[in-house]
Formats: sequence, structure tokens, C-alpha cells
Amino acid sequence: MKLGAFSISLTVKDIHKSKAFYEKLGFQDLGGDISLGWLILKNGSTVIGLFQGMFEKNILTFNPGWDQNAENLDSFIDIRELQAQLKAKGVNFLTEADESSEGPASFTIEDPDGNPILVDQHR
Repeated sequence: MKLGAFSISLTVKDIHKSKAFYEKLGFQDLGGDISLGWLILKNGSTVIGLFQGMFEKNILTFNPGWDQNAENLDSFIDIRELQAQLKAKGVNFLTEADESSEGPASFTIEDPDGNPILVDQHR
């Protein structure tokens, strides 16, 4: 099952301090808007998102349709198909993509330890 580009979305207390810290580790801006409380950083193929005031917990994030540079892939499994495959395997959902829709959508699941996993398709 190909879930798309992976990143970790970190909930941070002070996005400016967090940005400065991760820059010391070699991360550079990939996108986002720090004035709105979110920023995407990259180091090699590793992508992290910094989010201030948006989430309660850190979130594992997958983006179907994107590569690790947030560039569109020519071919990918649509989020509604991924959702159907996971449902068939008995995975429980916290939120679901509208199966009658097309294009951007998301769903959220949790692993056995309560770690949230967001699958977020942007196209």
C-alpha cells in the first residue's frame, strides 16, 4: 500500500524557536506561512511540519499524490481507494474522506498507542 509522501507534523509551543532549532540540524524552508502558525521544513528526504496552536498531538502524515518535495506524482492511489482498502482490513477511522467526492480529501486513524495518522490528499 503506497500512502504517499511521509512527514511528521509537530505541535510546537513557539514556532520561531522551533524553526531556529531545526535549522541548526540542517533543515531548510520547504513551504508554509510562519505568520499563520505553520511551516514545512526539509533536510534531505526528511520532511517535518511545525504547527503552533493547531493540533493537540504530533501527527504522522502521509500525502497521496506527492513526492518528498511536495511535487505531484503522475500516478498514485486515490485517498478514497486507500480508505476502502484499510476499512476492508478492519482499521477504525477517527475521520473519513467523503467517498462520493473527488480531489482533495483526508482521513485520520490512530495506531494502537493512540498516535494520530493523517492521510491528506491535496489534489
